[in-house]
Amino acid sequence: MLRAAGVGQTPVGAKDKKAMEKGGLVSDDLVVGMIADALQKPSCKKGFILDGFPRTVVQAQKLDEMLANQGTKIDKVLNLAIDDAVLEERITNRWIHPSSDRTYNTKSKPPKIPGFDDVTGEPLIQRKDDNPAVLKSRLEAFHKQTAPVIDYYKRKGVVVDLPAEKPPQEVAAEVQKVLK
Repeated sequence: MLRAAGVGQTPVGAKDKKAMEKGGLVSDDLVVGMIADALQKPSCKKGFILDGFPRTVVQAQKLDEMLANQGTKIDKVLNLAIDDAVLEERITNRWIHPSSDRTYNTKSKPPKIPGFDDVTGEPLIQRKDDNPAVLKSRLEAFHKQTAPVIDYYKRKGVVVDLPAEKPPQEVAAEVQKVLK
């Protein structure tokens, strides 16, 4: 959502873009405002899924307050639990075809020709934040700031724990079951 909104094209956005590239968090007000705007779109009238937000208890509280003002609330939080080492292997080996967002993994789902998209033959890229140093920073932030969000929503009785170390297709099937 942040990348699609062109974070970095305004002075405030530039600050948030730098934070994102270093594995940091963008401002709470920017994200809550973007979510509030998005919820007004027809595509969100039957419901919505947030991925990667909220990342702190304060954000969760701001989100809950904004939703309450709109007459709605979070009804389900999926906790995709995965060991840090497995996550590191997945993320640091991830390569993307920029124009289609097709994703490859050099270990588990390599392209037919290393470094090139299977469909177009165009070069693949690795996102700036898909490297060990940034991932370490992101994981530290997760354990310090985001893990408590799970507890916050567990107290509200809306958390569903899902093991995410399974192959992506199996995790996707579990997610679909939970969301039905």
